[in-house]
Amino acid sequence: MFPILSRLGHLTIYSYGFFVILGFAIGTLLAIWRAKKEGISVSFERLVDLFFYSVLSAIGGARLLYVLLNFDSYRKNPLKIFNLSEGGLVFYGGLILALGISILYMKRHRMPVWRLADLVSPSIALGIFFGRIGCFSAGCCYGRETSLPWAVVFKDPNSLGPLNVPIHPVQLYEAGIGLGLFAFLIWWGKRKRFEGETFWLLILFYSIGRFFIEMVRGDPRGFFVEPFLSTSQAIGILLVIFSLFMLFYLKRRAGVSTWPS
Repeated sequence: MFPILSRLGHLTIYSYGFFVILGFAIGTLLAIWRAKKEGISVSFERLVDLFFYSVLSAIGGARLLYVLLNFDSYRKNPLKIFNLSEGGLVFYGGLILALGISILYMKRHRMPVWRLADLVSPSIALGIFFGRIGCFSAGCCYGRETSLPWAVVFKDPNSLGPLNVPIHPVQLYEAGIGLGLFAFLIWWGKRKRFEGETFWLLILFYSIGRFFIEMVRGDPRGFFVEPFLSTSQAIGILLVIFSLFMLFYLKRRAGVSTWPS
């Protein structure tokens, strides 16, 4: 669509990077505002540090998994690894590393792990929304060819997707999932039965949605079992199983047996 948002002299502002940064910024501000509103007894400085490490590890993990899945493209030119302007982040890589780093940080500073995880869940969903809008703008993470009436055609020569071919707008499919999850998590957060429920519902529903979206992805992204099961689908299956386990475990630990009204 519009891979390059603006040019200011020698400075080029890429749509992908702009929307990713915008998503992180809005998500972080939202989480800090909600933490203050809910009266979580954690210092503002500690929260800012937590979000800083989370964002940094999310970007690093997302980039690392993308590079590993496309290693042949970077082996001859390793400096391209640090060029994020052309896209190249895998959500699951960022999620897994950010979750691990964040839990270690919260455990070290005796912060309420699952309460804060619930708190940032809507922010993660917003990050998915803005990130996929960035993907759509850049043309990366594109879909397969289709004759459906809502197919999109990329014509900008700077686009990372195939040009002049009608394809599934999978980036918008996933952006819709992110926005829908954001609304759901805000609503469910007022009805949750135990700490951690909102977060693991996010992981559960996103993984299911992502599994089906992968079926109409057209970009090379690596396969766990070629050509039937992509790497993201395999990770998604594991996360569905693990999120169901965590929901059961945390519910049982909290002694909850009823559904919210």
